[in-house]
Amino acid sequence: MMKKKDFFEVANEQLITFLAKDVGDYGRLRNFDFGPTNRQNVSCLSRYISHRVLSEYQVVSKTLELWPLKTVEKFVQEVFWRVYWKGWLEHRPSVWNDFINYDFENERSCTLQKAVSGRTGIDCFDTWVNELKSKNYLHNHTRMWFASIWVFTLGLSWQSGAKFFLEHLSDGDAASNTLGWRWVAGVQTKGKNYLARASNINKFTGGRYKHIHLNENAEPIYDEKVHEIQSLQFPDSQVKRAGAVLICDSDLSNFKVCNNYKEVLVLELNNDNRKIKLSQPVLNFKSNILRNFQKRVDGACLVDSSDIGSIFSQRDQIDVLYPCIGENYDFLKRSSAHHQCRLHFRLRSEDIYSWQFAKKGFFKLTE
Repeated sequence: MMKKKDFFEVANEQLITFLAKDVGDYGRLRNFDFGPTNRQNVSCLSRYISHRVLSEYQVVSKTLELWPLKTVEKFVQEVFWRVYWKGWLEHRPSVWNDFINYDFENERSCTLQKAVSGRTGIDCFDTWVNELKSKNYLHNHTRMWFASIWVFTLGLSWQSGAKFFLEHLSDGDAASNTLGWRWVAGVQTKGKNYLARASNINKFTGGRYKHIHLNENAEPIYDEKVHEIQSLQFPDSQVKRAGAVLICDSDLSNFKVCNNYKEVLVLELNNDNRKIKLSQPVLNFKSNILRNFQKRVDGACLVDSSDIGSIFSQRDQIDVLYPCIGENYDFLKRSSAHHQCRLHFRLRSEDIYSWQFAKKGFFKLTE
C-alpha cells in the first residue's frame, strides 16, 4: 500500500504543478472565478501559505528559480501581500484588538441570519455562502464581492463578515482577513471603499450571474479612530534562550529552528480558548497539518491548549516561534502572564527585514 502524502508533500507538489504552467497568464486570468471545479487560473496555495506549510519566501524563491521576475511579477506581488499585511498589523496591533473585542452578540438580526445561511435572495451571494461552508475556500476576487455585498447591500458590519470568514476559511488569518475586510469597507484606506458591481461580477464569473441588484453607490464606512504605529521590539529574536520551543499553526515550515531543540511543543488551539469559534472542518484541517508537522520533527509533542497551564507553570521561560498577531498570540500572552512564564519570541530574519517596510504603502515593500 502506498504511503499517504502529508500536507507538506501535497503543498510542494501543488506549487511545482502551478509553476510548470505559463505563470505569465496569471496576471491576465487571476480575477476570473470560473467556479469551484475550475481553479486552473489561480494557485490555490493560500491554505498552505497562511499556515506557512509553505512560507511566502519559499514560494517566491521557487518561483524565481523557474521564471524571470518580469514574467511572474503579479504572482510574486500577491504572495507578498500576505507579508505586508502581517507587518502592517504588527505595527498596529490595536486594529486586531478592536476587531476581536467587537460586540458580535449585539449584532443579531434577521438579515445576518439570512446572510450566514445563504438565504438573502441574491443568487451569487447565496451560492458563495454555501461554497464557503462546504469548500472552506473562496476565490480572492469573490471575497471582495462578497464583503462588499455584506457591508453595502445587506448593511451588515465588516466585523461580523470578517468573523464569518474566519469561522469557515481554511486559509483565514488575522492580518489578511481583518485588513482585507477593512479595505473593502473603506476604513483601511480611509474614504476609499470597494463596491461590487453587477457588471463586474457577470464579466468575471463568465456570465454565470445575471440580473443582480446591488447597492453600487454606497459611501465608505466612517471610522474616526486612529491607530498609532508602534515600533517593533523583538530583542535577541535570533538567539536560543530556553531548552524548549513552542510552535503554533501559523508557521510550520521553520524546521531549521526546531532542530536546535530537544523539546518541541506543537500547540493545538481549541475553540475553548478562541474568541472566534472555528467551524469543525477548519479545526480538522489545522489539527491534521499540526500532526503532519509533529511527525516531521524528531521528539515533537502535540499539546492541547488546555495543557498550556501545566506546561507554563513548570518553567520560568520558553522560546516561541513567533505566531504573529492573532488568536495564538493572544492566548499565549494571557497564559504566560497568568503563570508567570516569560515568552521569548523567535522570528524569521526575513520577517524582521520585510516588516520594516510595512508601515505605509505596499509598494514600499516591493521596491
